[in-house]
Amino acid sequence: MKPTRRSLLAGSLVLPCAAQSNAPRAVALGRKIRLGMIGFDGHADEILRVLPRLPDVELVSVADAASDAGAIAAHGKNPHVSRARRYSMTDEMLAREALDCVAICNNNGDRASAILACAARKLDAIAEKPLALNRKDLNSVYEAVEKNRVHLGMLLPMRFDPPYLAMKRIVDSGAIGEVLQIDAQKSYQLGNRPDWQKKASTYGSTILWIGIHMIDLMTWISGRRFREVASFQARVGLPELGDMQNVTASVFRLDNGGTATLRMDYLRPSAEAGHGDDRLRLAGTKGVLEFQKSTGVTLATDHTSRRTIRELPNQESVFIDFLQFICTGRQPALSWPEIVRASEYTLAAHEAAEKHQILAIPHGA
Repeated sequence: MKPTRRSLLAGSLVLPCAAQSNAPRAVALGRKIRLGMIGFDGHADEILRVLPRLPDVELVSVADAASDAGAIAAHGKNPHVSRARRYSMTDEMLAREALDCVAICNNNGDRASAILACAARKLDAIAEKPLALNRKDLNSVYEAVEKNRVHLGMLLPMRFDPPYLAMKRIVDSGAIGEVLQIDAQKSYQLGNRPDWQKKASTYGSTILWIGIHMIDLMTWISGRRFREVASFQARVGLPELGDMQNVTASVFRLDNGGTATLRMDYLRPSAEAGHGDDRLRLAGTKGVLEFQKSTGVTLATDHTSRRTIRELPNQESVFIDFLQFICTGRQPALSWPEIVRASEYTLAAHEAAEKHQILAIPHGA
């Protein structure tokens, strides 16, 4: 009899790997894709690093006028970028090039307008997060996607990382029962920040910029929904950061009455190895599941003491997931309803901090 996920977890606590080899494989899409790129900020590498695996995709043009100079210099040496036609204005590129898809990696304040420009030309796009900085612009994005019948993806790459893929499988197996408590952390080294991150008009807030990663993971992995949120965020000291907050905290009420907390900071010491310290803990009626880099994925249940999950699924790609969806119709691992949900929760958390209020989240989210 073929073993089930639950039997594997109950026994060896080892999840099956997708393949014995971790060597990247080429991905055929069944048709050619002419790709345009707007900006190199944020997770631009999530696009560029997988292009060698995509023989059907050609990066034909880039528009980089508003990108951070350091990001342009860093990515300009990429052979795919160096071969692409360069534009100083997004509208000029969209008007002149016959594109099939656009990757939008500009600053947060310009993102909604870039999405709207692509949608108006009936172009599918995958965008950096957040999709917009306020309710008016976010609703305009939703309306444009629906009206023009285009597909819009979002760069939430953490969902495709092996530890979180493993955690999702474990929760879905029922190993920890019903999730009642979620705790998450993102702690980053400050480093040198581009000017656009120091202005609210082009940055938004730290909750909008990095909080959406964990907010998506918390709800996706747990299977729970958020119903209320209260938040605080501030820049303490470091006046050179301008409007950029370096400490935040949010508390959510789950749809089953449980609670979730998210704390974030830019206070990770520069002497520590690695830019970030991400942590996620889910406590359920039958056990506790945790991840942090120093300990890996660990699981403790009513029937087993704490153990480390030694084998993890292979790394996947948010960009390849999106391309396979628009080219073949394959159900995406990150769907449009999930993107909307993550956007709604994150904007609510941001607004709660701005208004100093506990905000209700609509049941439709």
